[in-house]
Amino acid sequence: MPFVKQTKNSAYYSRYQTKYRRRRSGHTDYQQRRALVSQAKNKYGSPKYRLVVRFSNKYVTCQIISSKIIGDFVLTQASSKELPRYGIKHGLSNWTAAYATGLLVARRALTILGLADKYEGVTEPDGTMTEVEPLEGEDEPRPFKAFLDVGLKRTSTGSRVFGALKGASDGGIFIPHSPKRFPGYDPEAKELDEETLRNYIFGGHVAEFMESLEEEDDERFKKHFASYLADDLGSEDIEEMYESAYAAIREDPEFKATDKSGKDWASETKKHKATKLTYEQRKSKIADRIKAYEAGQKI
Repeated sequence: MPFVKQTKNSAYYSRYQTKYRRRRSGHTDYQQRRALVSQAKNKYGSPKYRLVVRFSNKYVTCQIISSKIIGDFVLTQASSKELPRYGIKHGLSNWTAAYATGLLVARRALTILGLADKYEGVTEPDGTMTEVEPLEGEDEPRPFKAFLDVGLKRTSTGSRVFGALKGASDGGIFIPHSPKRFPGYDPEAKELDEETLRNYIFGGHVAEFMESLEEEDDERFKKHFASYLADDLGSEDIEEMYESAYAAIREDPEFKATDKSGKDWASETKKHKATKLTYEQRKSKIADRIKAYEAGQKI
């Protein structure tokens, strides 16, 4: 039988689908995931950890995750939803909130692993490029290592993802990285402006925006920063707020569940549940609507 080349017509392409549903729907970058999950064969089943950073419209979430054949396992996690407990009540999805959440998850992970006292990280952030160095001595434990998992987030210079990375690195986790994507990096001179990065760490960019907006458009300023003004928080108070928050995170990074015992949650749920009407009730409801409509027409 002669060779017949298979022609891929429109019927073929209309049925063709990319392999893996999450890739098809654009939810997972499998090339990135494969690189982050695959472990060297000489590690003998040692978990390979990654710092997973995700953003919603309101919050930042950071998790320390390792993968096994049966799925992902979360060592610990932190959310910017917890930051009000440490004194940060506003801007829970900005660059500085991402830094604080990264710091919180790092201190929490090291506390669980018993490395919090040995690897304190950068206790007074000054914007310098630093990576966690292993302690000297044969009996000393190596630093906890994780790799940054950005998901589908764009890794442009100044992205909030790198705020979480910087926070986790300053918190004592060894995350291999370079300063190229931090705010203040000059690609031509190939240098990092430490003052600019420090400014972002302590919310200086927010304070500058508050000052400029107040000068240019006072009405918009009052509307945009209404929650800040309600708490009597001005541009000059921003840095102090973040300084005290970072100190509080280091002092007590443990997760504390919200107390939900004060409410009767069963009755709260029933408030939003539509009660089922009988046939007679539905019939009378329609009759009432007809009467109301006719009364309106007469008027």
